[in-house]
Amino acid sequence: MDNKAHSQENANRRPITRRRILGASATLLSLPVISKVAAAAGGQILAVRTWPADEYTRVTLELNSPLQAEHFMLGNPNRLVVDIQGLTISQALNSLISKIRPNDPYIAAVRVAQNRADVVRLVFDLKQDIAPQVFTLKPVGEYQYRLVLDLYPKIAKDPILALARDLDNDPLAQVLDNLAQNNSNAPVPSVSGQVNPATAGRQPSRANPNRPILVAIDPGHGGEDPGAIGMRGTREKDIVLAIGRQLRDVINSQPNMRAYMTRESDFFVPLHVRVQKARRVKADLFISIHADAFTNRAARGTSVFALSRNGASSAAARWLAKKENASDLIGGLDIGAHDRQTASVLLDMSTTAQINDSLKIGHRVLGSLAQINGIHSRKVEQAGFAVLKAPDIPSILVETAFISNPQEENFLRSPANQRQIARAIFSGLNDYFSTNPPLARTG
Repeated sequence: MDNKAHSQENANRRPITRRRILGASATLLSLPVISKVAAAAGGQILAVRTWPADEYTRVTLELNSPLQAEHFMLGNPNRLVVDIQGLTISQALNSLISKIRPNDPYIAAVRVAQNRADVVRLVFDLKQDIAPQVFTLKPVGEYQYRLVLDLYPKIAKDPILALARDLDNDPLAQVLDNLAQNNSNAPVPSVSGQVNPATAGRQPSRANPNRPILVAIDPGHGGEDPGAIGMRGTREKDIVLAIGRQLRDVINSQPNMRAYMTRESDFFVPLHVRVQKARRVKADLFISIHADAFTNRAARGTSVFALSRNGASSAAARWLAKKENASDLIGGLDIGAHDRQTASVLLDMSTTAQINDSLKIGHRVLGSLAQINGIHSRKVEQAGFAVLKAPDIPSILVETAFISNPQEENFLRSPANQRQIARAIFSGLNDYFSTNPPLARTG
């Protein structure tokens, strides 16, 4: 580290101004970005959380009041520096050091220091070059004010290439390699939701119509968004990820089907990015898995939902869609970096054929699941679920059970029951595809 870069990290030196940064360090990669939120006087850290994942790592600091923060990058070696005003060193803040895991793909270590009387400095030593997003969130749900640090790779990971690597020596792998090569300019969805508007509608064509059926499995919630929580503390995001993995394994054991998961671990994925991922790999079906809660703890049974373009099929479906669509607010979406217009165009092209196929698939899956846990509604309900708005992929949302019901919470916690649910979902899918060609392939 050169002396000038070292002096910027020294907590006992003078404050770093924008003018000094421009002239003082040749290793500086970007100017400070200041969150436009009023500074907190004597702010208190309530919690520190980290969410490492292959796609990106998120660090969240939860505070009792608004804050002002600025960040910048340093190179040789790569570091992210974050200055937070209105804070002093505390045990909760120091706990961040121990929360960085050895297997974190992006963060090697973090240092915490009192830079000035009311400014805490965080220095993240990085394992690779990153494109950081630092933003603040207002109180929502159970959370107070949050400072969110999202560390993305400079080049977003391509789900097609990742899936091809997972399916090495598989008939689908060569098809996916071809798609990636032929569509190298198409947008690669990232958790940040940033895509290239000029190529947002461009999709690869299928090179092999006889390839295995590809099912996109979407475990709901994740990361900062726990989903519904049962009386025993069971988190929806954990249950549905376990069921999703079981379903993935069942599908991948079939000679004519393969699975792709929108998240393989515990991290937050915005709703529209889940849709983009499925479209990027040209999935034949999108299935979002959930385990809901209701104010009436006696509510029980399984439900299946499809998209509606003309209002919800029931008051309950409307309430649930509104609740699920709020996932982005709880999970923590950087609205400033989100291209609303592009996402709106992408998610508002759903077709009648897509919805009709979704209803047919949903009916088969509901009938199969009815034998496992009973059903809450005898028909496939419909509402404006954002996560079901892929214009060219039949999409359903399965509420496996009510996690708010103590008996069903216990049912969901059982690995054996999770396998049963996964196999029932697969049975319904397999039953449908045995007599119906995939819409995405022929559309």
